[in-house]
Amino acid sequence: MARSSTVRHGIELSEHGAPFALKLLYAYTIVGAGIAGLCVLAAPTSFAEAFGVPSDPYTLGVVGAVSCAFALVAALGLRAPLAFAPVFLVQLAYKSLWIAIVFLPRAIRSSAPGYAWMLAAVFASYIVLDVIAIPFARLFAHAPQE
Repeated sequence: MARSSTVRHGIELSEHGAPFALKLLYAYTIVGAGIAGLCVLAAPTSFAEAFGVPSDPYTLGVVGAVSCAFALVAALGLRAPLAFAPVFLVQLAYKSLWIAIVFLPRAIRSSAPGYAWMLAAVFASYIVLDVIAIPFARLFAHAPQE
């Protein structure tokens, strides 16, 4: 059977109805968050030294664990893209909040360290992909009535 696809609103939908951009976001999250999370968990001191970040093992442990959790959920999302898409709403929210509330005020005052600029750039790339890939209409189309 030939692979079928449809184009809606300029976005190609795969045979399962999930936009290609959504699958790309899953892959990007698996690679980016997965590798970073594993590095932080496996070698927190080396990670902290390599990127010039504070080396508190508890804070790094939370960051590494959450990053790995996002990668694991993203891996599940490759199998059922629309079912796991809400994870990207969480990603969009926390990365946007971090940039707006934590990073930007310090960047404006010229007090953001180098690693924060790198993290902000990475977060911005995820935010752009989140906004493009999240199927907002589908996620909110069948909201349960209370």
